[in-house]
Amino acid sequence: MENNIQFQRKMKGLSQEELAKRCSVSRQTINAIENKKYDPSLQLAFTLSNVLGIPLEALFIFKYERNEEK
Repeated sequence: MENNIQFQRKMKGLSQEELAKRCSVSRQTINAIENKKYDPSLQLAFTLSNVLGIPLEALFIFKYERNEEK
């Protein structure tokens, strides 16, 4: 899933470590999310949104792909 976390984090002047502490996760978790190697849980997604002060839909870009079988 695409996300804007790194951009928003940098706009707030936060390091990965500081964002991780505020979200009660490891710096490695933030790094993995920013590099699209890990999709956060719903709870963590809401926490990131709250900590960064950005609406959830502005942090994550979900592209729905409809799989039509005929």
